[in-house]
Amino acid sequence: MICMPLSKAGRRYIYRLAPTMALYLLFLFIAQWTFHHLHPTGLLVYLLAVLPALPLVGSLAIVGLYIAEESDEFERSIIVQSMLWGLGGALSVSTIWGFLEDFANAPHISTFYVYVFFWIFMGISQPIIRLRYR
Repeated sequence: MICMPLSKAGRRYIYRLAPTMALYLLFLFIAQWTFHHLHPTGLLVYLLAVLPALPLVGSLAIVGLYIAEESDEFERSIIVQSMLWGLGGALSVSTIWGFLEDFANAPHISTFYVYVFFWIFMGISQPIIRLRYR
């Protein structure tokens, strides 16, 4: 998709995602700085902990909007298939690591990384899926 001209839906996707990721970085900085310097308590702890997650949840909605708006069935199919591979990969790694934690005393990994694994597997699967159709 990087080498190909973007569709209108693709451009809207980028225009929506870029500020969302900027908000994520800003919210993450605010939360980390506040926890490190101000040591909040009570309800503020929960609000600050959730703050950086909101743009990440929004990024998933933005992908959904892209899928709904993309008029090219092939491109839509590639994204949906890669999302399924991303979900499968993230769930597989998370499940395996959970059993390693439970039974083999592996170190704990934050569940935040399920989101990261999703995007990694989705990103890896897209070019592989495209190669299938060449």
